[in-house]
Amino acid sequence: MSWFTDRHCFLVAVTIYGLSTIYSVLLWRKGFRQDNRVNYCLLGAGFVFHTLAMIQRGFSFSRCPVNNLYEAITFVAWTIVATYLLLGIWSRLRFLGAFVSPVLFGVGVFGLMPALDNPYVGKPEFINGWSSLHAALILLAYGAFGLSSAAGLMYLTQEHDLKFHKLRAVFSRMPPIERLEMVIGRLLCAGFILLTSGLAIGAYYLKQTQGVFYKGDAKILWSMLVWVMYLALLLMRWRFAQTGRRFVWGAVASFAFVLMTFWGTNLLSAIHQQ
Repeated sequence: MSWFTDRHCFLVAVTIYGLSTIYSVLLWRKGFRQDNRVNYCLLGAGFVFHTLAMIQRGFSFSRCPVNNLYEAITFVAWTIVATYLLLGIWSRLRFLGAFVSPVLFGVGVFGLMPALDNPYVGKPEFINGWSSLHAALILLAYGAFGLSSAAGLMYLTQEHDLKFHKLRAVFSRMPPIERLEMVIGRLLCAGFILLTSGLAIGAYYLKQTQGVFYKGDAKILWSMLVWVMYLALLLMRWRFAQTGRRFVWGAVASFAFVLMTFWGTNLLSAIHQQ
């Protein structure tokens, strides 16, 4: 139906993510002693409407839907929930949904702000695949970083319970903190590879269109800072054997920084407003 637009689909998805968040609170209170199938199914249902929203937007403009803040937010959230659903096939990792759903709900509510979905003049066309590939890879990287942050929050919760000898740490369905740390490390590594690839393609695209590999643009400078930040985090782990609480706090804090500064730098960027 023509009146049921992509934004309506995304609104339904965000509402389902909200229900998942409420259910997640119940899981936290009961120490994750219940199976997470209900939460997994809720996020799966939200994912269906989320995917429909992206497909509708993409087909309506005949291009990859990542050209404004609303579209970037929906893409990042989509990659997070898609990756979670893949990981959740393994029942021992379904616990991540309790931390993923509040992130999806918060980001989704923010993304629904009308001011973020700037109207287009005319009908945009998918002309240059390099630009869309650059955006897609970087947003996939942020999705991986978001999941690593969710696993980090679970690690910190589990560590707190073990430290204070809480019984829910014994009866919890969460995996041991050693496995959580391994998951965090692998997600960060995957995200860093995606981010590096996306930035390299972005530099190539800039050279093709403007004749230079680098410009002093706010978003480019910010992206380089994020790349250095995650590189330092990985070097701390693999080169200097910095593991445990400090490493996990680094993963959580890094993604918090990305969330809080992504929108502002995008608005300040002359290149990304074209």
